[in-house]
Amino acid sequence: MEMASLRVLPATSAAFPPDLRAFRPRSCSRTSFTSQASTSTRTVLPSNKRVFPRKQLYRASQDAVSILHSTEEAEKPLAGTSFPLQDVLEAQQFDRELLNSIFEVAQQMEEIEKERDSSRTHVLEGFLMATLFYEPSTRTRLSFESAMKRLGGEVLTTENAREFSSAAKGETLEDTIRTVEGYADLIVLRHFDSGAAKRAAEVANVPVINAGDGPGQHPTQALLDMYTIQREIGRLDNIKVGLVGDLANGRTVRSLAYLLARYSGVKIFFVSPDVVKMKDDIKEYLDSRNVDWEESADLMDVASQCDVVYQTRIQRERFGDRIDLYNEARGKYIVDSKVMEVLQPHAVILHPLPRLDEITVDVDADPRAAYFRQAKNGLYIRMALIKLLLLGW
Repeated sequence: MEMASLRVLPATSAAFPPDLRAFRPRSCSRTSFTSQASTSTRTVLPSNKRVFPRKQLYRASQDAVSILHSTEEAEKPLAGTSFPLQDVLEAQQFDRELLNSIFEVAQQMEEIEKERDSSRTHVLEGFLMATLFYEPSTRTRLSFESAMKRLGGEVLTTENAREFSSAAKGETLEDTIRTVEGYADLIVLRHFDSGAAKRAAEVANVPVINAGDGPGQHPTQALLDMYTIQREIGRLDNIKVGLVGDLANGRTVRSLAYLLARYSGVKIFFVSPDVVKMKDDIKEYLDSRNVDWEESADLMDVASQCDVVYQTRIQRERFGDRIDLYNEARGKYIVDSKVMEVLQPHAVILHPLPRLDEITVDVDADPRAAYFRQAKNGLYIRMALIKLLLLGW
């Protein structure tokens, strides 16, 4: 089988104290284990997936005991225990407790990155991460690769997997994953099909991270968005968030809505052209969680009420040949100086980037424009996730 050429990017700076940790094997049946340090139990839900020996290989034998502290009773994970996720595929995998714990690790990663302490051991030295991107990316791909290298690992990457990998010859995603997993300890996948990451995880022997699957989800973006809101606003409960722009095709806003639903007192405003309104499945999910939401056509009114205005671009690539619909939607809602005049002093503007003209450049100088700080936070969140997936807490 012919595969695309993969470049190995050398590891760089050190990051985190070493520990051989891992995660629960996929093959766990419905079993309750008891920790040596606690009588509390943790139930492992059944899996309908195959047994994957390589995922089990990372797991130290003691982890089969130590992981089982109940998240309901323990405020934070114990050092040396396993990360409860095999893969990062969708935002619904994360509850409040897990989010808070990941944010604490991200904070540690931020401190380490800023210190640039070369005396620290390369915690992921000897590990390889493969990035397979079938759609264009700047921030997501580079931040993942930077995260791995800052943790001492190495990166295998292919340029534009849709065009320059064997996918161009008709190879299935599943076959590509089965091949690439033989070269790497972790796969980061961006794909144009919704659900592609789940398909990859079903056949992979190594962890898979969804870096965006078409109009489906972008869970790591949502994690960094929530981390940014926490850092900028100081809380995640009792906030008002305006989601603006392409809500039908925007995978970032879908994932963010799922995570916002984990918190109390949240109200979400949907502001978008009619052709790209938020889809009903998200609205129904919010209803099921008793989350207050409202559709509005008035960006100025929403901006005046919100703690967070989350602007997104209208995604030309999702419209196909319907340029007329794209032109109808583009430019309808723009964050400019007039919007900033009504924005509350403590509020922030976020954007997953890239932007086109939906935020005017003059807004950048306003301290409430947090989107470049938001992008930097992606490095810390992804450092945390990579470390946790491969080594545990």
